[in-house]
Amino acid sequence: MAPKNKENTSGNKKKRQISEEEDDEDYRRRRDRNNQAVKRSRVKSKLRTQQTLERVNQLKTENELLEEKIKMLTKELGFLKDLFLAHAGSSQHSVNFQDVDLNALLAEDTKSVEQMKDTPKS
Repeated sequence: MAPKNKENTSGNKKKRQISEEEDDEDYRRRRDRNNQAVKRSRVKSKLRTQQTLERVNQLKTENELLEEKIKMLTKELGFLKDLFLAHAGSSQHSVNFQDVDLNALLAEDTKSVEQMKDTPKS
């Protein structure tokens, strides 16, 4: 085996030092890019979660309003059925439906639905 030349050895150390410094800088750049990507990913995730929660709350409110509307329409349907049966059952009796004010009977239910729309949900 040939003896090592001192100049070659010292030259290799300099190359290794430069290479290690470049590796450190490259590593630092990669870490910084990765850290930025992680931050962006976390922000997007939080935004998606917040949007989902807002949508859930919106749908809950809409569902409550629709349930109230169902109750009101069910009540109206029952009333109209009773009215129809009363009319059909009293063919001998003269029932004057012009005197019945449906709007006044249903106004109370309509007001409660409108109030629910105006009240903010928590």
